Amino acid sequence: MSSLFESQAPRPLADRLRPRTLDEVVGQDHLLTPEKPIGRMRSSGTMTSIILWGPPGTGKTTIARLLAEHTDLHFEPLSAVFSGVADLRKIFEAARGRRQAGQGTLLFIDEVHRFNRAQQDGFLPYVEDGTVILVGATTENPSFELNAALLSRCQVLVLNRLDDHALEELLERSEKEERKPLPLDSDARASLRAMADGDGRYLLNMAETLLALPIDEVMDTATLAEAVQRRMPLYDKSQEGHYNLISALHKSLRGSDTDAALYWFARMIDGGEDPNYIARRLLRFSVEDIGLADPQALTQAMAAWQAYERLGSPEGELALVQCVIYLATAPKSNAAYKAEKISKQAARETGSLTPPMHILNAPTKMMKELGYGDGYAYDHDAEDGFSGQNYFPDGMNRQRFYQPKERGFERDIQKRLEYWDKLRQKKPGNRHK
Repeated sequence: MSSLFESQAPRPLADRLRPRTLDEVVGQDHLLTPEKPIGRMRSSGTMTSIILWGPPGTGKTTIARLLAEHTDLHFEPLSAVFSGVADLRKIFEAARGRRQAGQGTLLFIDEVHRFNRAQQDGFLPYVEDGTVILVGATTENPSFELNAALLSRCQVLVLNRLDDHALEELLERSEKEERKPLPLDSDARASLRAMADGDGRYLLNMAETLLALPIDEVMDTATLAEAVQRRMPLYDKSQEGHYNLISALHKSLRGSDTDAALYWFARMIDGGEDPNYIARRLLRFSVEDIGLADPQALTQAMAAWQAYERLGSPEGELALVQCVIYLATAPKSNAAYKAEKISKQAARETGSLTPPMHILNAPTKMMKELGYGDGYAYDHDAEDGFSGQNYFPDGMNRQRFYQPKERGFERDIQKRLEYWDKLRQKKPGNRHK
């Protein structure tokens, strides 16, 4: 119960500016306009269970609360960080009572991914039978963190990080609320929005700090940087941000976009990623996406990793930057990668075929008598250094697993393979034409 003086207590600007209607929520028109998912729920007055997935400060809690008001549901907020099974049990009992009295319950669970699998299974029956309409909020990828059974009963709605236009609208609202302009020039104002990194709550907290400063002069960007701290980039080394950024780096390298690759590399380093993890991925990329199109790529990647290990941060990061540039500008080929996949498949399909007798060693007299090694042609004794013998198992036709690209060094390899194919065709008794 609120105390007599609670209404007189100071409230943060972000709380005072919390939207009172869904129309006041900024940056999420793809969900809120009449023809979009939440807009349709609002118009019909009916709710289905949903998971709101998005970065911090994008309006997940506000949307859930306003949805309850628009649909006349009892709003029951819960934090998965501070709650357990006992709390859920009490909520479900109360919700069952309200249902019997003719009112539904919207159960809002903030940080729903913090509940373990058993806890998630615990409230499935209540979601399924309609005792509660679940609105879960999470900053983590639901497909990684939530049970498949729970996801099958909920619609996942993705909230966007707030764009520049939405952030500017929040700044204007803060100025109107405080009845004074922010003490910033246009460049500093843009920098303030950039510092927020799409987080509306963080932006309003910074705006509140600036509006409370006892200054008369207008700040430039340098002065602003001294007055407020830059928001740390949203990056969790063990969660989706980690995988998204390393994927972006890898695909930028594959697409030979040097500048984009450097950007994603810098984002990961700025977010606190272990450079050894990045170095490992660069090494993998050198063999997976470049291969023999540029055999030096592997050498460069290994050398860069070793240089980083010897120099450490930040000096060693320059070696990784150099490697990123080299790999992005190198000719690309996944021929070796594909050859590995195809040859493994062939090996699985052919089972336990033995090598042909003529290429088997015969270390014992009995093995010689059985024909081990009989008829083997020593390639160095051939006039062209190529015997053309069959090295596939008896009963298996020759196959071509490695298909080099017409790029980089693999052009030369392709010429060699074509040369040996021609020689093989000329050899007498060749059974694999």
